[in-house]
Amino acid sequence: MSDDVVSPIPVARQGSGMSLAELALAVGGFGIGTGEFAIMGLLPQVAGDFSVTVPSAGSVISAYAIGVVVGAPLIAVLAARFSRRNVLLVLMALFALGNLASALADSFGLLILARFLAGLPHGAYFGVAALVAAGMAAPNQRARAIGRVMMGLTVATLVGTPLAAWFGQALGWRAAFGIVGAISLLTVALTWLYVPKDKPNHAATPLKELGALGKSQVWLTLGICAVGCGGMFTVFTYITPALTEVAGVSLSAVPIMLSVFGAGMILGNIVGSRLADWALLPAIGLALGFNLLAYILFYFTMGSPLMAAINIFLIGGGFAVVPGVQTRLMDVAGEAQTLAAALSHSAFNIANAIGAWLGGVAIAAGYGWTSTGLVGAMLAVAGFGIFFTSVFLENAPARRSLKS
Repeated sequence: MSDDVVSPIPVARQGSGMSLAELALAVGGFGIGTGEFAIMGLLPQVAGDFSVTVPSAGSVISAYAIGVVVGAPLIAVLAARFSRRNVLLVLMALFALGNLASALADSFGLLILARFLAGLPHGAYFGVAALVAAGMAAPNQRARAIGRVMMGLTVATLVGTPLAAWFGQALGWRAAFGIVGAISLLTVALTWLYVPKDKPNHAATPLKELGALGKSQVWLTLGICAVGCGGMFTVFTYITPALTEVAGVSLSAVPIMLSVFGAGMILGNIVGSRLADWALLPAIGLALGFNLLAYILFYFTMGSPLMAAINIFLIGGGFAVVPGVQTRLMDVAGEAQTLAAALSHSAFNIANAIGAWLGGVAIAAGYGWTSTGLVGAMLAVAGFGIFFTSVFLENAPARRSLKS
């Protein structure tokens, strides 16, 4: 794949410039990950502040996810021909605005609106950042380059999310969003300093970007992510009451458990990216199978703090599917790189919205806090079905040539 397709960022495979650029991009991922996941540990406080139920408070998570779903393709299509460095700067500034507005929201409706605004730049940021990182890497190390950028997101779950949850418990949930806003502004500064300047890609057009939507493999890969990753959010959205009500974990220990989830995500990201560079499709299939087993284990073994920690670590490890899906989208998108890269995060947040909603339905129906594990398992099975369909269709021409 040529560099002008992957990224117009100048290739810099050695020296400090590359590592500093990746660091800047990863800090942005850290801010986004902290903002996305911290609220999941603070839902009871949000619910109490606005006098709504915890499942109803989950709608702020869905609002953010919908913002990602709407913003990623729209921004990707409109911004494809602009300097990717400038696009990253604008997206991070918008993310900062959305989080600061969340911290200042004085009604539940305004909080939902602010979370929607904060979600708009999420997918496009990760999509453009992944293209920039892949463009600076050797062809056989693209998934690892993407993994290094995504490391910011996974480290957020280990460090940023628990710290934000701790500050949220000590100072109120608004402090968590204020911290995320500050991290976002720091990212703007780092991106300005360290991400190489690039020229606009005048050959890119909205029509070319939209061409990705005509490719069945693009849709199938997005479906793997949107459905197969839904279980992670089904479980994690309601993890706080599951820990306190079922596993007997104290509320003060919840941030520690969130760190365990983050450690699982970091390991999953490292292993998943290396497996994807080795054998892309098998890596995706293995990650989906791992997720299925983790969700089943969660449902049956959440009776103690120790098993809760093991389960949360394993569910975090399911993040291993993400680098592979991101790389797969680049391979099947052709010239529509920006849109395809951004859409993977739309799909990830469709998974977020679906997972939070289905988990809330199961809990509201009286099936208990751990019923989210069974819902996650069903979503993983459905993701497997989409994955096998993708592989079957991709191998169809080879089967026809053998028969002829």
